[in-house]
Amino acid sequence: MTIVDNGIYVDGVRTANPRTLDETFELMHARGGMGWIGLYRPSEDELHAVASEFGLHELAVEDALRGHQRPKVDRYGDHLFVVLRPARYLDAEEEVEFGEVHVFVGRDFVVTVRHAEAPDLGRVRARLEADPELLSHGPPAVLYAILDQVVDDYAPVLTGLENDIDEIESQLFVEDVDATQRIYGLSREVIDFQRAAQPLTDLVAALLQQEPRRAEEPVVEADAELQRRLRDVQDHTIRVAERAATFRAVLDNALTVESTIVARRQNDAMRRMTEESIRQGDQMKRISAWAAILFAPTLIGAIYGMNFRHMPELAWPAGYPLALGAMAALAGGLYLGFKRKGWL
Repeated sequence: MTIVDNGIYVDGVRTANPRTLDETFELMHARGGMGWIGLYRPSEDELHAVASEFGLHELAVEDALRGHQRPKVDRYGDHLFVVLRPARYLDAEEEVEFGEVHVFVGRDFVVTVRHAEAPDLGRVRARLEADPELLSHGPPAVLYAILDQVVDDYAPVLTGLENDIDEIESQLFVEDVDATQRIYGLSREVIDFQRAAQPLTDLVAALLQQEPRRAEEPVVEADAELQRRLRDVQDHTIRVAERAATFRAVLDNALTVESTIVARRQNDAMRRMTEESIRQGDQMKRISAWAAILFAPTLIGAIYGMNFRHMPELAWPAGYPLALGAMAALAGGLYLGFKRKGWL
């Protein structure tokens, strides 16, 4: 059985610890108290058994079984169905883990369905049991305490996200550090956090609304004391939403700055590559020019160095100085020509 905790409360005091759902239902009717059943990832049969006893709406039961719901509050006749998205920051992984909890609240019962480790509903239960006066307000007090715990758990998440953002800002102008991927990943976490926290402002506002109901269709409503407490929770949700919006704006700016820095680094790298290419081209020009200059006299010398018996001008006394002069003139002409073109 996936019952994490199960208790019967009369006037804010826990009077029984039923071991089974059938025992819970019997004691609730016998003592006229409030039943609080905590379920962790229940099976379809288990949740349908609870739904059948308390008359839970089939659409709400389907949502609780399927999970992956957005934060919301739905009114179904004499009970409420509330979906919350708790979160916790994992220091080792430096990331945010999101959970999901569904709360069915009726006139004399509360059923919580948890799909993740957060929030710690055992802490919520212990807090309420230590304050019988608050718990005596019944199911609305339990709903308030769960909401308050979820919102309080957002504080460490905001602190963790803020530290990550500070680290990213300090890395933006560090050479050889590409923070683009981390900025994008953190932006996704902030967006997911906004989707979990921002709807709570409207959710609490809906709980604070006092709508007239027909006598045959009662609905869970908070009294004046719980309304004051819910307004305090609402103030906290507004501040959480505002900080999350600020984080998103900072990350958007950081991504823009990082993109600009990356583009500048790429331009600098391309400029250095272009300058290196130009420098190598100049060197190749110089090498080619000197090769051509040295090739001309070598060609003349090679021809007259073949040592054939019958060659023109071999017996000419002026042949040797003229050959040297031709070599020098040809080399000098090539040198001047390359120099004029800027190759030398």
